[in-house]
Amino acid sequence: MAAPLLSPLSGWAGQPERLKNWAGNLTYSTSNVFYATTVAEVQQLVKSHPKIKPLGTRHCFNNIADSKDAQISTSKLNKVISLDAAAGSVTVEGGIKYGELAPWLHAKGYALHNLASLPHISVGGSITTATHGSGIKNGNLSSAVRGLEVVIADGSIVHLSHTADAEKLNAAVVGLGAIGIITKVTLAVQPTFNMKQRVFIGLPMAQLKPNFEKIMSAGYSVSLFYDWQTDRINEVWIKSRIGTDADHDGPEFYGAKAATKNLHPIIALGAENCTEQMGVPGPWYERLPHFKMGFTPSSGKELQSEFFVPLHHAMDAIEAVARLGKQIAPHLFITEVRTIAADNLLMSPCHNQTSVAIHFTWKQETEAVLHLLPQIETVLSPYNARPHWGKVFTMAPKVLDERYPKLADFKKLVAEYDPHGKFRNAFLDRNIYGG
Repeated sequence: MAAPLLSPLSGWAGQPERLKNWAGNLTYSTSNVFYATTVAEVQQLVKSHPKIKPLGTRHCFNNIADSKDAQISTSKLNKVISLDAAAGSVTVEGGIKYGELAPWLHAKGYALHNLASLPHISVGGSITTATHGSGIKNGNLSSAVRGLEVVIADGSIVHLSHTADAEKLNAAVVGLGAIGIITKVTLAVQPTFNMKQRVFIGLPMAQLKPNFEKIMSAGYSVSLFYDWQTDRINEVWIKSRIGTDADHDGPEFYGAKAATKNLHPIIALGAENCTEQMGVPGPWYERLPHFKMGFTPSSGKELQSEFFVPLHHAMDAIEAVARLGKQIAPHLFITEVRTIAADNLLMSPCHNQTSVAIHFTWKQETEAVLHLLPQIETVLSPYNARPHWGKVFTMAPKVLDERYPKLADFKKLVAEYDPHGKFRNAFLDRNIYGG
């Protein structure tokens, strides 16, 4: 059964070619990438390799999915398994992309609670790293998980559900690639809904500070885009559920002016690939992301970092970073600020805290970014900032251990499912095990 899988991507002259991540800043350390098409094939591959790692859509900016030995891509495990209307859930294979699942759900009359800014990422990879959208009442994408099927280190299958195995499920969902290979995911769904999106330009910081929670609660999902160069937020994106949320059809919003055309988060760029704005109604999956599902983003040269702080520290954290604005601005494309509801997932940055995420899309100037990150992490330290697991950060393992109070419980589950470290890699050795 493994025979069709034993042909990793080949480069010139028959030599294996090592894959890169989307941004191109990371070349993976192995060319042994296997493309399983069934769960049985995943089991066989896990059994036959002493070290192996799961690989999603390669949208992480660090080495969380890297391996010196072998990787299993889940890209061909991308089917919808079943829709359970009575339970309000859908079960899918782990490699399905949100951009593939969302239109299917909408056609059946259902929706997910939220989406990330890009719809091109896989369900399994997104929940593993606690990827998120925005919305002060919306948990990250992992918070929708109601069940998992995972192939663990000995090749056997573990099923976890929120009813029978809640504690283990809460530990495994944001699994950082340490638990095993996610082959199926059950997600909560709700009735489908329509949305519209408005963008406002030039929100004064003087308005943001006393009204932060009101501004971030103005729609179902709200994002701020800022370049740290002025005393005004560049853009405010408000995504509203039609018939539920307040309309924002006026010419101003807390002193910001309504846009007169569709905009890109980086205002100087064209908006052709962005989701429809200007208050035009559309289905949830065509408004919650910032970018259209029909458009495949290029692997443009960029880096990304993101830090989560408790909601009540939002403005203090923003002002602390703003004091580094002159150092940050030359190396930055844009910063996005979003809110995410608290969850009970052990390794989620939003564990037990409604959070504000401060996200940096950097120019691919690695040396400069790695010089800036410790400074940003230092000024955010008083607010117990937690990093996004799939993006670039430099926090010491001791700091991560302090910021994640349930880390020991997570490691207990890892030891149960992978006692000999089959799924361990350099990322886990450093950040989880302090090596």
